[in-house]
Order: sequence, then structure tokens, then C-alpha cells
Amino acid sequence: MSSNETWFERAEVVIPGGVDSPVRSFRSVGGTPYTVASGEGAEVVDVEGNRYLDYVQSYGASLLGHAHPTIVSVLRDAATKGTTFGAPTPGEVLLAEAMTTRVRGLEQVRLVSSGTEAVMSAVRLARGFTGRDKVVKFDGCYHGHSDALLVAGGSGVAQMGLPGSAGVTAGAVADTIVAPYNEVPTLDDSVAAVLVEPVAANMNLVAPLPGFLEGLRAECDRVGALLIFDEVITGFRLAQGGAEEYFGVTPDLWCFGKVIGGGLPVGAFGGSKRVLASLSPLGPVYQAGTLSGNPLATAAGVAVLEHVTPDDLAILSGRVTNFASELQEAIRGEGLFASTPSVGALMGLYLADEEFSAPTNFTQAKVLCENGLYRKFFHEMLDRGVALAPGAYEILFVSLAHTRADLERTVAIAADAARAVRS
Repeated sequence: MSSNETWFERAEVVIPGGVDSPVRSFRSVGGTPYTVASGEGAEVVDVEGNRYLDYVQSYGASLLGHAHPTIVSVLRDAATKGTTFGAPTPGEVLLAEAMTTRVRGLEQVRLVSSGTEAVMSAVRLARGFTGRDKVVKFDGCYHGHSDALLVAGGSGVAQMGLPGSAGVTAGAVADTIVAPYNEVPTLDDSVAAVLVEPVAANMNLVAPLPGFLEGLRAECDRVGALLIFDEVITGFRLAQGGAEEYFGVTPDLWCFGKVIGGGLPVGAFGGSKRVLASLSPLGPVYQAGTLSGNPLATAAGVAVLEHVTPDDLAILSGRVTNFASELQEAIRGEGLFASTPSVGALMGLYLADEEFSAPTNFTQAKVLCENGLYRKFFHEMLDRGVALAPGAYEILFVSLAHTRADLERTVAIAADAARAVRS
């Protein structure tokens, strides 16, 4: 049997850093990444046969857990009919219908192949529609790796200790304005759009303060800017209608990914017919993609959206709320201070040596994420069979496949891990 070390050594020869996405790197936690051979439900198995309760879940893409029988069956059937055509298919219509019927105000969507592509395209559309240049984003929010948005980002950007990225010119970010999360900026008529994660989930988890999203909506309306919700993480996970349903605030444009692909590469952006009429072939804003609306991804996405009911999401939300509370209590019971903020089915984990309050912005989150405790806790959990994301800026993803017993076992393991970190 090949080892994790062997596979990683081979990967380093042919893949930069041995990983195809920096967030998979163990640079910030140390050690060698485990290489996944398979997954089922709430668990993954590495090439050495080690089983882990998985709270990465492809960073939120696997809402039903790994290798769900319904999704596997749908994909087998779809693959026999062809994997890509470069022509319209029924599947893309069905997925667009499933999304627009669930999200209030979302009248049309354009499918793409990733969350990065969705946000990049939505920003271009906002600029084209308004005839303005400036875009406001928030410190610590990650919106993919397009040049104009790769500044003051969370997730892997923060994990690598980078303020942005080499190769991104000053001109590329000259029209990007960065504001503190949870503070409503004052806009002017040069601003095309305000781009925000409704729940910040790339600086660990930071919930929107009461009035923040409502304030953004009002300020955008005041100056005629568009409000863009980046729902790549929150979409169809917070609620069936996403953040719009959960918070009661309606953006002008939405960006989606992860859940809507059922585990396959996908993204989407959308809004009203009035705004999307600016997109080619109807309007002057160009956007295209050879694999957009891929028949395998759309088949899996439709299956997920049809399978998951509002009751399922309510149950998952309640389960996460209880899990977050019990996890925090277990870690604190061993003398390690913890905060596990949760919003619906999303939850974070901050650790410290002394009492602290849950962060409300990136500056506060960064202090906690950089104190070195997560690195130790991560390995203690991994050694005991629980896989968290290998970076303190990521959140925990609980899927519908995680049972009450899985969560209880995780809480017990976390107590042991916290005790080991303190010792």
C-alpha cells in the first residue's frame, strides 16, 4: 500500500507545492497532507486506509456527504449520454429553473464552471450595467482568485500570509475599494457594486451584525450601485432560498457554487431579467465558457436541490447549533478557550489561551487565527480520526450525512485534543 508521504512526494514533482489549491496545503499547520482515496457519507479514507470523520466536505460542496447514492446514480446515467456538448441541454434549463424557483428575486442565472468565474462575471456585469468602475469588497472576504478581487482576501490568501498576490498589477486592483466587514461604507456615484459574503466564511466565521446587510442595501439604493451577494458558500445551505430568505435582504446579483454542482465543478451568477439583459448575446457585456452548463454537473445539482427539503436544512441548522455549543463547552472544559460561532448550518472555530469575544471583523479574526493554537489542535484531531480544514481561516462543514453519533464522537475527541494541546 502506498503511503501519504509517497503520494505527496510524487505530487510535488509534477504539481506546484504538491496541491492543486493552496487551501489543501499543510503549510500553515505543518506535516504532510493525507491523500484521499475515497469517501462515503461523513467519512473519507486516505491511501493508507485511515478513516476520518470529514468536516472539510470539499469546502461545502458536499451538502449530502460523499458518494451519496442518489447523486452517484444520477451521474452514472448522465455519463452514458455524453459528458459535454458545447450546445444547449435540458439539464442547464432544469438547474436554472430549480434555482430561480427557490430564490426570491432571482429571475435568471448564467451557469459557469467555478465560484471564481461566477463572481468575476457578476462584477463585470455590474460594471457594464451601471457604466461605473469602482467595486467595494470587505477585508477578509474571499471571492475567488480573479485579479481585481485578490486583495485583502481571506481563506488561502490569509492562510499563506499574503496581502494579495504577486502577478496582480496595481492597475488591476485600482478600482477595488476595501472596507471593514460589518461597517457600512459611504458610497458615491463612481461605485458600480458592493460585493459581500452575507456570512463571512473565509476568515473563519464572522456573522453579519444586525443592520449590516440592510445598511448595504440602503446605501446601494441611495447611489444607484448594485448589491452582489457572494453565496458560493451560503447558497442553498443557509436556507432553501439562501441568504435572501435567511436575512430578508434582496441583492441585485447573486453568485453561487459548491452545493449547486453536487460535488462537480460548477458556478452560477444571476439576478433580474433587466440586469441580465446586459449579458451577451443580448447585451454588450461579454461572458462565455466551453464547459458552462456541463450535463454531469447540472444533473448532480438538480438532484441535490430536489433531494434537500426545507425541513432537512432546518434539521441540519439545529444540529449544527447544538454541535457548536457542545464543541465549545468540551474544549473549554479542558482549559482551552474556544468560540464556535454559528449561523444556520455554518460554524466556525476560534481558539485562544484566554477569554475572548467572537470576532466581528477580519482584524479581530486574524489575531485569533494566527496565535498558533489551531495548528496544534488540527493535528491532535487528525491523529484521532477527525479531519478539519488545514487552515485556521476555514470553517467546519457539517453535511446531512453527519449523524448525531458522529457529532457526539467529535465532541469527545475534541476534549481529548484540547487536553493534549494544553499539556
